[in-house]
Amino acid sequence: MVWGEGLVPWVFFLLSAAVIVYAGTKLSRYGDQIANLTGLGGLWIGVVVMAGATSLPEIFTTVSAGWLNTPDLAAGNLFGAGMSNMLTLGLIDLLHRQKRVWQQAALGHTLTAALAMALTGIAAFFVLLNVNVTHVGVGLGSLTLFLLYVLGMRLVFRQEDMERRQREQDVLVEQTLVKQDAVSRRVELRRAVTGFSLSALGLLVAAPLLAWSAERIAEETGTSATFIGTSLVAITTSLPELVVAIAAVRLGAFDLAVGNLFGSNAFNMAAFLFADLAYRDGSLLDSVSSAHALTALWSILMMNIGLMGIIYRAEKRFMLMEPDGLLMVVCYVLGLWLLFR
Repeated sequence: MVWGEGLVPWVFFLLSAAVIVYAGTKLSRYGDQIANLTGLGGLWIGVVVMAGATSLPEIFTTVSAGWLNTPDLAAGNLFGAGMSNMLTLGLIDLLHRQKRVWQQAALGHTLTAALAMALTGIAAFFVLLNVNVTHVGVGLGSLTLFLLYVLGMRLVFRQEDMERRQREQDVLVEQTLVKQDAVSRRVELRRAVTGFSLSALGLLVAAPLLAWSAERIAEETGTSATFIGTSLVAITTSLPELVVAIAAVRLGAFDLAVGNLFGSNAFNMAAFLFADLAYRDGSLLDSVSSAHALTALWSILMMNIGLMGIIYRAEKRFMLMEPDGLLMVVCYVLGLWLLFR
């Protein structure tokens, strides 16, 4: 009977994880269609549209964890997702040997990567600061992260504004010249929006179950919620990013894949605001274990390796002397081991 009861959280965890992966993947596909049909392109799609879409599992799961009064699970999910996304960046670089994924990405990703690292560092600072200052139920740290994310996205938007306007102009001209094509686009856009909404609803239903089952697993196994959130939950909710990144690389859309991963890391730090709104016992960042600072700093280290890989453009390559996907994978495993210890 005890064994059967102990199996229930794992069943719910696997079922909710499967729903999140399926719905998150569909959400990403429909999000990509919406972005293409509205005339947005490459880097901007990855950083904003796709990052926001694929980060919905993290957001819903984290908000659910905050509502269930498990702040360490919520923070572990968001900080751990940063490491998981960089693991994905390393894996797609290793799996796609025809071209170096990091070097094929535009240098414009450096701005998004820098923003993600800055936000993660600030989040770690507020975890260690431990000053419980709240305003309208939201901690000072969460509010600061959200505002800085909005300002940072404004910088990214201005960087891509000229190219975006040109793409929109081309789409408008095409729709004016070909009326039938314009009608077809509206129909496709309506279908994409419907599919996007249904997929988001699936995530909304599955995320609370994932958070609840992960909390029960942590209690029954004696493993800390910090480690469970950083490893098990973070990896599961980051699977949509992995699926989207692999598909994008196969299509040759390197900017979409890289922008999605760095953009998700930045977006996840802003998501602390939503988790803080659901958490009812003060500031969430001031209530979590200081061990999350280690996860945050390790995530920054991995993002820095990815950033170096994008900037590094030398044609002649030297093994073990340059940023590489294998180094990213090793860093991820080492980071989880340090956190577990």
